Amino acid sequence: MTLSSKPNETMAKFGYPGSLIRDYRRWVVLLRPHQATLAALVLVCKDEAQAFGDISGEAFAELQQVIGDIEAGLGAFRPYRKINYLMLMMVDKDVHFHVLPRYDAAQEFQGLVFEDTGWPAAPALAGGLHPEPAELDELAAAVRAVWPAPAG
Repeated sequence: MTLSSKPNETMAKFGYPGSLIRDYRRWVVLLRPHQATLAALVLVCKDEAQAFGDISGEAFAELQQVIGDIEAGLGAFRPYRKINYLMLMMVDKDVHFHVLPRYDAAQEFQGLVFEDTGWPAAPALAGGLHPEPAELDELAAAVRAVWPAPAG
């Protein structure tokens, strides 16, 4: 599987590079512009693949580290009850997951209140907030500040 040397359409749609939380060799973790829950992310594969089964062995192998970092980073940012990984790929064709930390109570960040309106059932993707660009920048910086340091 070919590793793309430029951002794919899904990365661009979700604000790359401004929304970047961490860049890995085969994946990027981005802050989701529409915050269905506080600190919602998008995990996008850099491989030129439009089916999960078509990503490279290297991407599958690296996914274990990336998932570990996501769970540690989000847990350090704000204790969550669960994390949902949604691979929908209906509109955005590149392999990606929507990563939604789930909370059983409203969460506040910089004066904004984030409700997990779907809790405890399926996440309400249409719910949540659309923070202003400056608010998203602050949220991304706060998540990056507690993200696990790169290995090696």
